[in-house]
Amino acid sequence: MAWIKKLFPLNVFEILLKTSGKLPYLRFKVSKGAPATQFKFLKNSSFTDEVSRQTLVFHLEGALLKSYSQFPYLMLVAFEAGGLFRAVILLLLYPLAWLLGHELGLRLLVFVSFAGIKKDKFRAGTAILPKFFLEDVGVIGFDMVSKYKRKVAVTGMPRIMVECFLRDYLGTDAIIARELKEFHGYFLGLMEEKMDAAPVINQEMTTHNIGLGCSRKSHNQKFLSHCKEIYMVTEAEKNTWQVLPRKRYVKQLIFHDGRLAFRPTPLKALAMFIWLPFGFLVHIIRIMVFTSLPYKFSIPLLAFSGMINTVSKVESPVSSVKSAEKRRGVLYVCNHRTLLDPVYIAIALMKSVSAVTYSLSRFSEVISPIKTVRLTRNRVKDGGLMTKMLSKGDLVVCPEGTTCREPYLLRFSPLFAELTDEIVPVAIKLKVSMFYGSTASGIKSLDSTFHLMNPNPSCLIVILNKLPIWQTHNAGGKTKFEVANHVQGQIATALGFECTDLTRKHKYMILAGNEGIM
Repeated sequence: MAWIKKLFPLNVFEILLKTSGKLPYLRFKVSKGAPATQFKFLKNSSFTDEVSRQTLVFHLEGALLKSYSQFPYLMLVAFEAGGLFRAVILLLLYPLAWLLGHELGLRLLVFVSFAGIKKDKFRAGTAILPKFFLEDVGVIGFDMVSKYKRKVAVTGMPRIMVECFLRDYLGTDAIIARELKEFHGYFLGLMEEKMDAAPVINQEMTTHNIGLGCSRKSHNQKFLSHCKEIYMVTEAEKNTWQVLPRKRYVKQLIFHDGRLAFRPTPLKALAMFIWLPFGFLVHIIRIMVFTSLPYKFSIPLLAFSGMINTVSKVESPVSSVKSAEKRRGVLYVCNHRTLLDPVYIAIALMKSVSAVTYSLSRFSEVISPIKTVRLTRNRVKDGGLMTKMLSKGDLVVCPEGTTCREPYLLRFSPLFAELTDEIVPVAIKLKVSMFYGSTASGIKSLDSTFHLMNPNPSCLIVILNKLPIWQTHNAGGKTKFEVANHVQGQIATALGFECTDLTRKHKYMILAGNEGIM
């Protein structure tokens, strides 16, 4: 306590101690309307409750996110919006940026990440970065920020990177951040020299502003000069923070895009670039093994290569149905996680199946180890095509119509319920550590490549009971919508997922700005 008394007048410290009994934070409060000029530091997670007439001005990297580093988010921009070569350059220049200091180093990294990128094509700020920001939010920081109805965020990153996250997923009223300069619709990679906080803060100001910053000197704390009461978060405090759980998100994250499945810190990014040539070789070997060898040989070899497949069957495998007139196959209805879902089901069943899908490139169709046919989105044509394929054998269909990475199921198209009563729901849960094998705005022909380049992709497949006759459309009298919703509910229950009414159009409008028509 001695150092606190030296830094702050004794009478101020004693007044705070006497009025509160126990300091929720070590803080400095200034009366008579003067701006605060000294700071005290956050000690624990409690915070003032007198917030109805106050505005919180907080530092994004210092007071909300667990990590101070801005490099991972710039690496995501470089890799997803600029490509592999730009990402390599960014990583190579990181040591130089560190030596230049925070401000100059940040400007260098921003320049490498953004220079030459077309502004109207840039969607990383809305489709990719919010996921990684949310996964870096600390519970205590979130609790402090969410207590205030009016919030102003301050960040050193360009506005275009953070605006969607702060407004849509945090409910921030205003953002103090620098704009990127552009020329003829292309980013120059240069940030504005200064960001003036006064106009924004004065517009949101009520009786007085509360400032929430960080103890690091490298971060700009000038915005705190507009605050009457200031709290500072120490590094020791942030090290104890837990990540904000998904159930506490202000807005649920259902859709996100991009190839990287991990937060690319400098060391993790270096590991990824080292792995890439080996990963590409492994992906070729995995394709050759599955396409050229019988299941009893290919499955152990795939497991040896790092692919982990877990199969759970509620009952014995369903056999195809024979009637007096004709023989029809079984329709396996599954949720959609990646282009390889039908392949995983074939591995689980240890037999060949056919598949239909909406999003299939010519390249993927050629290299597919099972028969795969593209649908046209014409109900009459697609229904006839699937009926024909069922007459020849078992068929896999993904009625969501597009992939979803998060623990949600999109609305199931009811077309499958009209085709047959031999319906077996299949639940699929996928886990990857490095790359996502799906994209809304990228090159779809590389989906299977990226998925198979993961060091240890794992897939859980749960084969559920065949629908009883009374739960079907043709023989059971259920409507096709009732059947579709029932199957969706069964799969969601098996995986612990949540059902939604969202569709492919919703996903592509959010992530790519179009309706997803290829």
